[in-house]
Amino acid sequence: MSPTTLPAAGPEHGHVTFLGAGPGDPGLLTLRAVEALSNADVLVAEHEVLDVIRTHARQGVSVVRTDVVPTDTAPSAVSPPGTGTPQLTVVDGTSTTAAAPAPARDAAHLVMQAARGGRRVVRAVSGDPGLDTYAAEEMLACAAAGVPFEVVPGVAAAVGVPAYAGVPLRDAQGADVRFVDARTASDRCWTEVGVSDGTVVVSTTLDSVAAAAGELVSAGRKPDTPLTVTIAGTTTRQRTWTATLGTIAQTLKQAKVLPSPDGGRPVIAVVGERSAARRDQLSWFESKPLFGWKVLVPRTKEQAASLSDQLRSYGAVPHEVPTIAVEPPRTPQQMERAVKGLVTGRYEWIAFTSVNAVKAVREKFEEYGLDARAFAGIKVAAVGEQTAKALIAFGVKPDLVPSGEQSAAGLLEDWPPYDPVFDPIDRVFLPRADIATETLVAGLIELGWEVDDVTAYRTVRASPPPAETREAIKGGGFDAVLFTSSSTVRNLVGIAGKPHNVTVIACIGPATAKTAEEHGLRVDVMAPEPSVHKLAEALADFGMKRRAAALEAGDPVTRPSERRPGARRRRTST
Repeated sequence: MSPTTLPAAGPEHGHVTFLGAGPGDPGLLTLRAVEALSNADVLVAEHEVLDVIRTHARQGVSVVRTDVVPTDTAPSAVSPPGTGTPQLTVVDGTSTTAAAPAPARDAAHLVMQAARGGRRVVRAVSGDPGLDTYAAEEMLACAAAGVPFEVVPGVAAAVGVPAYAGVPLRDAQGADVRFVDARTASDRCWTEVGVSDGTVVVSTTLDSVAAAAGELVSAGRKPDTPLTVTIAGTTTRQRTWTATLGTIAQTLKQAKVLPSPDGGRPVIAVVGERSAARRDQLSWFESKPLFGWKVLVPRTKEQAASLSDQLRSYGAVPHEVPTIAVEPPRTPQQMERAVKGLVTGRYEWIAFTSVNAVKAVREKFEEYGLDARAFAGIKVAAVGEQTAKALIAFGVKPDLVPSGEQSAAGLLEDWPPYDPVFDPIDRVFLPRADIATETLVAGLIELGWEVDDVTAYRTVRASPPPAETREAIKGGGFDAVLFTSSSTVRNLVGIAGKPHNVTVIACIGPATAKTAEEHGLRVDVMAPEPSVHKLAEALADFGMKRRAAALEAGDPVTRPSERRPGARRRRTST
């Protein structure tokens, strides 16, 4: 058995995996952590940690939040699968960990309850279990109760956050590194790190940074010793300040960070001569071209998946808002006849111009008990990478994908003319939306083909997004919006209102840009070619140039949404 293979859970006690979820970036989860999560029956974690790990858990997994304060005794500590409302049990006074602090007793009790009945429990903590305040107490409780457990290490915040902040903890000179938790540090601990000239990594809270700096100065560190302070490390909300032990309080005050209701949020402070020496060169994360930008993507999650991933790679925070909804055709008979004709050999070609068209045909196939084998002997064309991927997922490899522009015009450029010698059938099945243009139909007819232009689905305007999203769109809460078609412009304005004038408007092509301008929007970015990925690249290039201009002028790097209230830009046509 592999050292990382889960042992069989006992029929009575179950099995517990103490798992380190890392400092916040879901991409820092280990492969072993993902494997354990995929096998879990129950997740036990704080709310913030659940947000990191939930993606990798199987559907129907039960969830227990340890940061919910129990109000009374409930019969079970585990929520029924899919309810999302855990029922917590108050730990009784006879618990084997009764001498431990209350949070440890409660969490240990929840873990014990969750493991009953042979269930596999993942107890996830922020950072690494070995550095968690109460994880060891919970492990002891498992051992005392005879519950088998294992430990999956994670990236500790004290190590991962400085790496994302561009602050190396050691260099070629091999400085000593000390780790201090300011919440539990004793006077002796402060004295020891105060007399040291090594690097000190302090885990504390935002409103306690100045106090920790004062402890170090009192213990012997010079007030002019550099330090960096990072909040929300490894996430796109990360922010880092550079100061000295003597000036950090003033720095945070001038930055209007404190006083703040968020003062209790955890931070990592790195103290030492090397802490900020080359941060301007090594700050790889916060210098991403769209770092922290909230980007509105007016597409469904399915349509926007790869685009959102690309935006995240640039440091952005994508927010998908569907602007259209897809519904079946009002009269399905036309689609039913066409699918039957597909099976009986009525068509030489079938052309898919969207993922929704693939989905519509696939649903009809499933309704009739058909599968991809029904495409045997039929040539298949697809417009766009996502459409081709949807076909491949269905088990169909397209015969024709435009070599150039991914559009109806691009498809026509590569489509062969009808040849009565080589083409036994002259008919094309074209399943499309009810609002599709006639460009493709007219072009195929000109090439000698007969076309069955069939309404496979209807596109209707989506329901308005939540009020919070609408307010953010109109009030300048988004830094940029990506428009991928003229209809997304019209529909977004229709269901949510016009984006604020500080929001960067990016369009996929001239037609979309023209529609945006007709709606009173100033177009800042246009893709060099009609591709959603080229559009994202163009926005990233815009963000990079904007950042470079701010640095060259000696101004702070800000996001478009951080402009001063009232600093409105005059709209001009492009």
